[in-house]
Amino acid sequence: MKKIRVLIAEDHTIVRQGLVALLRSEPEIEVVGEASDGFEAVEMAKKLLPDIVLMDIAMRNLNGLEATRKIKKLFPHIKVLVLTMYENEEWIFQVLKAGASGYLIKDSAMTDLTSAIRAVSQGDSFLSPSISKKVIDEYIRRAELGVERALDDPLSNREREVLQLIAEGHSIPQISSLLCISKKTVEAHKTHIMEKLNIHDKVGLVKYAIRMKLTEL
Repeated sequence: MKKIRVLIAEDHTIVRQGLVALLRSEPEIEVVGEASDGFEAVEMAKKLLPDIVLMDIAMRNLNGLEATRKIKKLFPHIKVLVLTMYENEEWIFQVLKAGASGYLIKDSAMTDLTSAIRAVSQGDSFLSPSISKKVIDEYIRRAELGVERALDDPLSNREREVLQLIAEGHSIPQISSLLCISKKTVEAHKTHIMEKLNIHDKVGLVKYAIRMKLTEL
């Protein structure tokens, strides 16, 4: 029987190692790699071409939402299953919109995790039982209103990446290197971010990034 090849993207070492140990006990699942941040998840997805990426949301350098977007754009056939502590229905919608096939809460039972991996590998979707009703209720509410409510976030994908790195303490040259863009472009993004948010100091940017769950600082 062909095994389900899984890449685990999780920035907490103990959690990641625990997931590896649990999944390696499942005969039909093969853990092919581990990533400790979003950038590494994207690069390892390119190299390993797993069937599924088990993705945390709040990771350093590049969060799981942006990493999911990048992976799905490059490799639409790779499935992404988000494993997170966040139960906010707006984040669930954003993750699913980015192309993820499932959303699982970290306090779920091991049987839920393996069931989710199996379901996603077969082309189905999976939502953690604790959040399914929230998503359905919110979907119905939106349909009745006839509007698509978005996160209260005016930033582009690239601007969110820059903001996350600024909040995590990276310098302009470091951000330039990480994102493979010029220092001048980074400065321009920073200026646009401050103008859009009407925030003009680093402390304010860090607070905003934390509130939007771009970083766990």
